[in-house]
Amino acid sequence: MFKLGLTGGIGSGKTYVANLLAGWGASVIDTDQIAHALTAPEGLAIAPIRETFGADLIGPDGALDRTRMRELVFATPAKRTALEGILHPLIAQEVFAQSQAATGLYAVFVVPLLVESGRWRDRIDRLCVVDCEEATQIERVQARSGISIDTIRRILAAQATRAQRLAVADDIIVNSANTTLEELEKQVLVLHEGWCNLSLSG
Repeated sequence: MFKLGLTGGIGSGKTYVANLLAGWGASVIDTDQIAHALTAPEGLAIAPIRETFGADLIGPDGALDRTRMRELVFATPAKRTALEGILHPLIAQEVFAQSQAATGLYAVFVVPLLVESGRWRDRIDRLCVVDCEEATQIERVQARSGISIDTIRRILAAQATRAQRLAVADDIIVNSANTTLEELEKQVLVLHEGWCNLSLSG
């Protein structure tokens, strides 16, 4: 099966793009969604997170307190490494399971830190980056989640730069501040049709 890696910085719009592709028949495997499931009440990551970070990081509903954890790990690199040590192996297992079960036109792996990880390039056939300006990222993330600008800037600092992502992209989707949803969908549809052709020819 043809394998596409889809990435972009926080607030770039990669989830919207992934949802379009899923609606058009691709099998979407989203590592963020997997991480959310792992840290939901009774998720596989909850017990090791409680053991490593303490019960204070688990909310009253039994799920990870994402706001507190986000602020902690982006302020303390060692804590971020500890969290990744818990989550990454569990995410990898689920990604493998979902990819084995995929039956769509092609597989889309949505990975926020695809470029940064250094582990994905040899697992995918093409890499698509959803791109926008940093100021637009900050504005979108604030609007949807109310995270402080300081925390958003720390998240951005932990991600690859626009230039680093664009330098390794096979395909680029522009989702800047003045890109309309109609323009975005047209870009994605053209690429989707190309990826379908590559999948059929492969």
